[in-house]
Amino acid sequence: MTRDALFLQSATATGHSFDGDIKGGGHYAPLVRHGLLLYVSGQIPRVGDQVVATGRAGAEVSLEQARAAARICTLRALALLQRALGSLDQVERILRITVYVQCTQDFTQHSEVADAASDLLHTVLGEAGIHARTSIGVYQLPKNATVELELQAVAVA
Repeated sequence: MTRDALFLQSATATGHSFDGDIKGGGHYAPLVRHGLLLYVSGQIPRVGDQVVATGRAGAEVSLEQARAAARICTLRALALLQRALGSLDQVERILRITVYVQCTQDFTQHSEVADAASDLLHTVLGEAGIHARTSIGVYQLPKNATVELELQAVAVA
């Protein structure tokens, strides 16, 4: 199965489609390409115009809901890579991701939230999806999003 087919299968499993515009806000690019390097700006769990996961992990958001939010952020990042490269088969490697989790003071499962993103990247991209990673708990994120993910990748030469 191609990476693009695996991406579609993973998106369908969330119950969401990433066919339309990947909306952002502000005067920045959602993806910047410099040679073979691709930098994806922070993606929140937005589908269309709706942020589908808001609030703090450890309070009104469960660990599984935060993990689902991380998967949506990852699918948005993959959709941007797919559009920039024409196919996810053109991704040589995901170099690094950073996962920010809006959480309570005593929430300590940041890495478990980030695991959902890492697992999805491996599912879609195989060994090319294995990356360096940082997961960070924060007090607030844009639009009250539960999770935000940024990503760096390298394209096939």
